[in-house]
Amino acid sequence: MTDAADLGVERTLVLLKPDAVARGLAGRIITRFEDAALKIVGVKMKHMDSDFTRKHYFDLEERAGSVIYNTTANFMQSGPVIALALQGVDAVAKVRKIIGATFPDQAAPGTVRGDFAHQTKPSSEVSGKAIMNLVHASGNSEEAKYEVELWFGADEQFEYETIVEKFAY
Repeated sequence: MTDAADLGVERTLVLLKPDAVARGLAGRIITRFEDAALKIVGVKMKHMDSDFTRKHYFDLEERAGSVIYNTTANFMQSGPVIALALQGVDAVAKVRKIIGATFPDQAAPGTVRGDFAHQTKPSSEVSGKAIMNLVHASGNSEEAKYEVELWFGADEQFEYETIVEKFAY
């Protein structure tokens, strides 16, 4: 029997940001992940407080500066988010492909951001508001491991077999 890790099965974190929740897009976005054979192994809705936001975006201020960190933190704390731990073959890369480029005006049609997000980088800079791009997704395998463990305890992640796994693995 082949081990799932040998097949490139991994877990990643996706956050449906406050704009996705407020616009009622959660179901439509989640469907795209499930259609791509990614299974939900953890899900929760949460208001991010300042301490948790700092843990999640622990390196953003260093990478991008305090203005971008503060803008992002304020946006992420403006409403509830839905956190998903997703599992599948090459889950990190697959999710990144499904959601599209960070800036909605650069995201291809057919991606989450290309279809549902409409803000441009210049409009964000002029308004001083965070990029409303609907979704956060782990950028690489190491980040995914950190983020999944931050958001979900072992008792909040579930093991089960989907029909896709039964026939594909």
